[in-house]
Amino acid sequence: MYRFQLFFVSLRLKWYYMNSKIALLILMATIVTMTSCNGKTTEPKVRPATQAGRFYEANPELLAQEVDSFLQLHSKTVVNNEVAGIIVPHAGYYFSGNVAASAYMMLNPKKQYKRIFLLGPSHHSYLSGASVNHAVDYYATPLGNVKVDVDVADSLIKADSVFSYHEDAHSQEHCLEVQLPFLQRRFNGDVPPIVPIIIGSNDLTNLERIAKVLKPYMNSENLFIISSDFSHYPNYKDACKVDANTAKAIETGSVQELIDAVCENAERGIRDLHTSACGELPIITLMMMLDDRYKIQHIMYQNSGDAPDHDRSRVVGYHSFAVIPKGFSLSDDEKRILKDIALMSIKDSLDGKPIAKPDASFFTRHSSLSQKCGAFVSLHKHGRLRGCIGHFGEDTPLHEIVAEMARSAAFEDPRFMPVTREELTNIDIEISVLTPMRRINSIDEFELHKHGIYIRRGYRSGTFLPQVADEVNWTKEEFVSHCAQDKAGIGWDGWKDPETELYVYEAIVF
Repeated sequence: MYRFQLFFVSLRLKWYYMNSKIALLILMATIVTMTSCNGKTTEPKVRPATQAGRFYEANPELLAQEVDSFLQLHSKTVVNNEVAGIIVPHAGYYFSGNVAASAYMMLNPKKQYKRIFLLGPSHHSYLSGASVNHAVDYYATPLGNVKVDVDVADSLIKADSVFSYHEDAHSQEHCLEVQLPFLQRRFNGDVPPIVPIIIGSNDLTNLERIAKVLKPYMNSENLFIISSDFSHYPNYKDACKVDANTAKAIETGSVQELIDAVCENAERGIRDLHTSACGELPIITLMMMLDDRYKIQHIMYQNSGDAPDHDRSRVVGYHSFAVIPKGFSLSDDEKRILKDIALMSIKDSLDGKPIAKPDASFFTRHSSLSQKCGAFVSLHKHGRLRGCIGHFGEDTPLHEIVAEMARSAAFEDPRFMPVTREELTNIDIEISVLTPMRRINSIDEFELHKHGIYIRRGYRSGTFLPQVADEVNWTKEEFVSHCAQDKAGIGWDGWKDPETELYVYEAIVF
């Protein structure tokens, strides 16, 4: 404290003996020095676009046109709000841009991801683990700067020594940089902060350590982008065979299957095959992060031989994949249990008892029944509807929502009198477990008999379950129009209003 007081007293005295302009410059320089922290200047650090003019256009306008032209090739791709990650190539756009675009167009540009993890292989330096670029604040491209989530990058390095920072692993590396213009165009310039990670270790133990630290981030708030090309450099025909074998293994989600496929490809004695996947290590890391909630879905394949006028005697393969949640399923035993729960809920209500709670061992034996999802319970008597109540949303465990909806269908459906004890033996129970809803932009995305439709405009909403289509002889448009008119109350053509939201879902009916 006293040292700072003496410093400013001294500075004040000098003010009287020096030219005021010079003194002012000294004061400004002092303030700038004092506002620096831990040796870091206040100027942001930017990694330059080292691959502009090589892998992609350097001119901003031409680059935007180039990327948009590839994205437009997949304009009919159905957006999936649940995409947790994608695997995309990193070659020159002329060769691999089409395949990359097929994955980027699955992403919802309106989804607010907290951050995007970019994982790629090291082409320039040896690493014993993973290098996280926490030394820059932005990555530059001709389209502008993309912010780096330095705090998360720092936290990874602190979490495990398998993470570190090596400048030479990032300074000239192209595999992550080439992803950025696609992100900038797909997210309309508003790209979430990135976490750039280069993986170089082929030690499975190290990859497991990397995956363990990253796995908590594998959720709906974040997106993982894995950068990898595939076969290098067989002829066109051999590339197709090798890459098909590799893709099949990746779709299994099994690390061992992928390792076996890569070894099998190498043992085939294919001429000029240098590798089956240059991004094998990041892909394995991704697989190690996945659990039973996710699956890897193949999207598209091409190789450089598919580019116009390119020599097919020496090619590189390109795949795109998406990591999406697995579809929900129930065993026959679990379906039987849910029907028992529904019936018991109605019986207990007739006896004036509360809904029974399963014991703790129930969740261990039947984990699927504790997942949170929506459900409808329909009651039929002699083949005619006797009550139907359902619940959308993913806020209540399945076994609880079935018990609640069964009770509501029996006693709270305003269209019917409450179910009596005497007629209970003639009641058949039908349960429809709903998958998560997905918003659609056109009824072209709606499949009659497969999808249920949910329509919402303002405070009005309505739905038809998928099985309604089996009971009527309506076209797709009639199905949606009846729902808009009869259920949502917004009129026959109300679903066409720009303010109306359309959603589809599937149902497991039993």
